[in-house]
Amino acid sequence: MEEQASTSFFGAVFDGLLALVVNLGLGFWHIIQAVTHPGAWLDWSNKESLLRFVYFGGSKEFLFVFLDIIIVISLIGFFHRPFMWGLVRGLEKITNTVGRLAAWAGLLMVLQQIMVVFLQSIFRLGEITIAPFGAGFTQSVGWFSESLKFENALVVALCVSYAFVQGSHVRVDLVYAGVSHRAKRLIDMFGSLFFMLPVAFLTWMYAWFFLWRHLITPKVSASDKLELMLRKARIVKWNVETVSFSANGFNGYFLFKILMLCFIGLVILQALAFFYRSYLEFLEGEESAGKYLDRDTLGAGEEAYEGTH
Repeated sequence: MEEQASTSFFGAVFDGLLALVVNLGLGFWHIIQAVTHPGAWLDWSNKESLLRFVYFGGSKEFLFVFLDIIIVISLIGFFHRPFMWGLVRGLEKITNTVGRLAAWAGLLMVLQQIMVVFLQSIFRLGEITIAPFGAGFTQSVGWFSESLKFENALVVALCVSYAFVQGSHVRVDLVYAGVSHRAKRLIDMFGSLFFMLPVAFLTWMYAWFFLWRHLITPKVSASDKLELMLRKARIVKWNVETVSFSANGFNGYFLFKILMLCFIGLVILQALAFFYRSYLEFLEGEESAGKYLDRDTLGAGEEAYEGTH
């Protein structure tokens, strides 16, 4: 009985490893197919191409394509350290740039809230027209009031990885502070590979179809096979979600679903950057800690407050 259980266990492990190798190999094939036949998934005037894009964007095939690209890039970086440092700097540059731009939405929220309160409560206006150069748009005060939720979502979704780079996240530390430099880097690498990336990948796959369920009809789901989606091509049509929670309220709620994907994409990029940085700092020792790290500063004499703003 024990021998049979052992045999079945090793058989399952072998089948799993074989499936992994096969899917990684097919990933390279899918990359070649996507590059050589862009119209098959980018020509959205063809409904079958649109549904191929929808299917592959949250599919197992896309996951292994992404893994293949990361494996190739990582192997180059392992053999050529300056290339990996370039990846770290480039990925953190993307995160910092997006976060610093999105952070201005916080100021916009404050100014917009003041405008809404004054124009609605004091001047009793029902609509607001914004036309700084003679051309603009007119929306109800309720629309501007509800759009504050979207601006808040901009800050949350697009600044989370930026805050990670800046060291502004709140952390509960039980072990980390007391261990050596290289032990910290091992913990960081483990967390990137086994916590950040798997959760982000899983969330992406479901968030992707959650978005498209509010953009097209008939609705699609993560369990749909490609053949089933292609059969729906004859009846598929755009059905962008524009329903607001109140009359004349903000009608772009599909944008929140797009922001969800942007958030996950930035987390994936930052997880990779964090893994590469931790690996390089592990190899190069404590003197490399924070190397090339672009953090905001409050100015001379304010060092004690940095990382808490």
